[in-house]
Amino acid sequence: MNTPPPSPQRRIAHLDMDAFYASVELLRYPQLKGLPVVIGGGRRAQDDLQAQQGERPPHKIPVADFPLLKDYSGRGVITTATYAARQFGIGSAMGLMKAAKRCPQAILLPVDFAAYRHYSRTFKDIILDIAPLMEDRGIDEVYIDFTQVPGGQREGGRVLARLIQKAIFDATGLTCSVGVAPNKLLAKMASEFNKPNGIAIVFEEDLQSKIWPLACRKINGIGPKADEKLQQLGIATIGELAQKEQGWLMDHFGQKTGAWMFDAAHGVDSRPVVLESEPVSISRETTFERDLHAVRDKAELGAIFTRLCEQVAQDLARKGYVGKTIGIKLRFDDFKSVTRDLTLPDYTLDAATIRHHAGLCLKRVPLQQRLRLLGVRVGSLLPLTEHQAGLRQEAPRAPLQTTMDL
Repeated sequence: MNTPPPSPQRRIAHLDMDAFYASVELLRYPQLKGLPVVIGGGRRAQDDLQAQQGERPPHKIPVADFPLLKDYSGRGVITTATYAARQFGIGSAMGLMKAAKRCPQAILLPVDFAAYRHYSRTFKDIILDIAPLMEDRGIDEVYIDFTQVPGGQREGGRVLARLIQKAIFDATGLTCSVGVAPNKLLAKMASEFNKPNGIAIVFEEDLQSKIWPLACRKINGIGPKADEKLQQLGIATIGELAQKEQGWLMDHFGQKTGAWMFDAAHGVDSRPVVLESEPVSISRETTFERDLHAVRDKAELGAIFTRLCEQVAQDLARKGYVGKTIGIKLRFDDFKSVTRDLTLPDYTLDAATIRHHAGLCLKRVPLQQRLRLLGVRVGSLLPLTEHQAGLRQEAPRAPLQTTMDL
């Protein structure tokens, strides 16, 4: 009687593109390689001047012609920065004015989401051609199930990770870092070990040597507040967290969170790689360069509001969804936020319909304070194909009347 071969070890990879937005910009402006470069803020007059430099291609623009961070004024934040800029203590979500004090000589470039989405689709298509079990986690990161893929077990997954890295670089010129481990929790931590352009392999037996010395904040899901509480309890590393009994953690953090912390500290994570996930909602929001007033800046606010609704409608169409819950988000100058929403009788992806009902939500909020952020959201989503199939089975109904106001 033949003994069946043992089941392959579960090998999950987390792939994270290196300084993704900045790296895409360096493809366009290779003369900036090695220099501190920051991506963020709204489009500025200097950026338009760059675009109007005659027939001169982007890679021919002199470094001296690029705007510098020290000359920026406004409330924008950093989306990402090159590794040369990060050496000055600059990071994502930091205010540009604060960053300018740390690295005034950094070059400042505007965000170009169209280019980033193009390269995002490109690198993910490359991965799917090699390893089809992929979970999309955002514009610059994915999880991949290596377990049954040829090469996915060789050297713990290093062979397949190296192949994917090379394929992405050959096609795009971009680098990525890959962590391969028994599960998603450990793989995500591992992908940070050897950045940039690195590969890290973690096995179950590596837990004590590679994972336990790390700070608790390295566990994806332990945020600043939980980490602060752990520090107050005398717990700084994952190893120290692992020494605590599950009941003790549940007493201090609640039953669900305490049980999860106990498992995470011991490297336990049974979450599958999710190949397709339905979005809960689709939204767009913007933080203003200066606080805007609902009356004195009505025209500017109205134009921004309309553009956000149009962008949400375009996102719905591009992703193939309709929705029936329309909502808004406001953040005032005192940093307090409010949301309002309403549910329509029918699904829609029409920009004018979204604009009208988002405007009705806006009228339910007192607008005496200045605004620093405005957002529009469409929820209760349904795939467009399912909606169209349902409409074909229903009797025709009168179209929903809409108006444009606010």
